[in-house]
Amino acid sequence: MKRDSKLSGVLHVLLHMAESEHPATSESLAAAMHTNPVVVRRLMGGLREAGFVASARGHGGGWVLSCPLSAISLRDIHEAVGAPALLAVGHRTESPGCLVEQAVNAALGGAYRDAEALLLERLGEVTLADLSEDFHQRLVRGGHTLEDMTHDV
Repeated sequence: MKRDSKLSGVLHVLLHMAESEHPATSESLAAAMHTNPVVVRRLMGGLREAGFVASARGHGGGWVLSCPLSAISLRDIHEAVGAPALLAVGHRTESPGCLVEQAVNAALGGAYRDAEALLLERLGEVTLADLSEDFHQRLVRGGHTLEDMTHDV
């Protein structure tokens, strides 16, 4: 099963956007995420509906953050991009006729639900401000500056 990296990619570009003084175009965000601008516009549309970003058309336009980083949790972002599956595991068959497989599904299903609930709880405890603070600490520890960042968005 292919892993969904949508959340990781969106968090990446949102932190780049937080460091930029200029709006980010869908094209520049797509380059940072290694995807198509149409995919970015779809993702950013969900973030706009949630009130996390805003967009402006025309020359000098693009995407900007529209609320403080401290007001946005990772869970908020996860939900705004469509709440993709958090775990890349699942049942072999969803509705098995075999009683053994039904028992396996019941045991695994409970464990999967518990793991996902715990992960969602943890994502709700971490904000974009927390990620930004971690980034800045890494920047300082590494002796870097914002200008050293290899790919600005």
